[in-house]
Amino acid sequence: MGPDRSPLVYPYNNAPAYGTTMEIAPGVRWLQMPLPMSLNHINLYLLEDDDGWTIVDTGIRGEETQQYWREIIANELGNKPVKGIICTHMHPDHTGQAGFLSDHCKAPLYMSYAEYYQARVMGSMMRESGGWHMSEYFERAGVSHDFLEKMREARNHFRQQEDDKPIPNSFVRLTDGDLLNFSGNEWQVITGNGHSPEHVCLYSKSLRILISGDQILPVITSNVSVQPTEPFADPMSGWLDSIDKFKQRIAHDTLILPAHNAPFYGVQERLDELREHHEDRMLVLEENCLEPAKAIDLLPFLFKRELTDHSLFMALGECIAHLHCLMKRQRIERQLVDGIYYYLSVDPGLKDRARPGHHEEPDEAPEMV
Repeated sequence: MGPDRSPLVYPYNNAPAYGTTMEIAPGVRWLQMPLPMSLNHINLYLLEDDDGWTIVDTGIRGEETQQYWREIIANELGNKPVKGIICTHMHPDHTGQAGFLSDHCKAPLYMSYAEYYQARVMGSMMRESGGWHMSEYFERAGVSHDFLEKMREARNHFRQQEDDKPIPNSFVRLTDGDLLNFSGNEWQVITGNGHSPEHVCLYSKSLRILISGDQILPVITSNVSVQPTEPFADPMSGWLDSIDKFKQRIAHDTLILPAHNAPFYGVQERLDELREHHEDRMLVLEENCLEPAKAIDLLPFLFKRELTDHSLFMALGECIAHLHCLMKRQRIERQLVDGIYYYLSVDPGLKDRARPGHHEEPDEAPEMV
C-alpha cells in the first residue's frame, strides 16, 4: 500500500452488521459479508428502483454468505424483489454467490464481457491442476518444483465445492459508457483494468457516488498481477491508464463506495497516491536489476514478510506485472537462461532517476484483493 498521508475523509463511523444494510443515499444501501482471510469482509451494495433492487457484487461462496443473503432478502428489501445482479469483476469474493442469487431470485447477471468469460476460465482452473502452462510460468519466475507442489496442495480457499452454484450460463453485457437508471438517478458504467480485465464501476454524477469495486480502494492497493493464464500480459500499463481515466471522469467531491475498507472522500488524492506507489515500486526494481535478477529474488524489495503458499503466487504476479511494464517502457530487458527469466535494467537514464534509500517501505505482503 502507499504511504499513509492522504487527506481522505471517512464519513461513517460504523459499518452495517452482517445480515443488515445501511442507507448511503436515497435508493443506495451498503452491506458487508464475511471473508475467510486476513481481510475479513467485503462491501456489497444494493440499488433500489421502483419495481425492485439490483445487487452489486455477491460475496464469496458458501452457506454462511447464503444465509446472510436470505436474511437481507427477507428483511431489508421492503418486499420488493431482486431484479438484477451486477458483478463488478470476476474474482470469487465478488462472484461467489452469483449463481445462488440468480437462481434464488430468478434475476439475470450483469457483467462486462471480459469479466464474465474470465470468471468461467477461473472456475475451470480451480477444478484442474493447471497443467504445464502453470508450472512453466512459476518455473520461469524461479520457483522450485517442491514449492510448486506445496502450492497445489494449498489452493482450497476459493476451490468450488459440490454444492456451490456455478456462475450463471447467461449474462447481460455491460460496456464502458452504458447508462443505467435506478429511481430516477442515472448511473454510468466506467470500466478499468489492471486488477482484472474489464472491471465495471458505477458512477452517479447526480448523487456524487462511485461504486468502485476493487478498482479504487482507500487503504490497501489492489493486486495487479500477471497470471499464468496470460503469462506475457502487461496489466500494470492498463492499471496506470485506468488511473488517468478515472482522474478525468470522477469529480473530486464524489463519495467512493469501495469493495474493501470504508466509504471515503478524496478520490483524486487517492488516485495520485496509487500512481506514485507503483512508479516507486518500478524504480526500486530497476535499481535492483543492475545485474540480471530472477523475479523470485526481487520479492524482498517489494514485500517485508516471508511469503508462502498463495501469498507467493500473488507477490510473483505483482512483481512480474511491474517488470512487464518496465519492459514496455524499454527500461528492463528479459532473457531466458536455463528455463528461468532474468531481468536486467538497460535505461542509461536510470542513474539520474535513482534514489536508493528514499523509497516507500516494502509492503508487509500482497493483499488478496
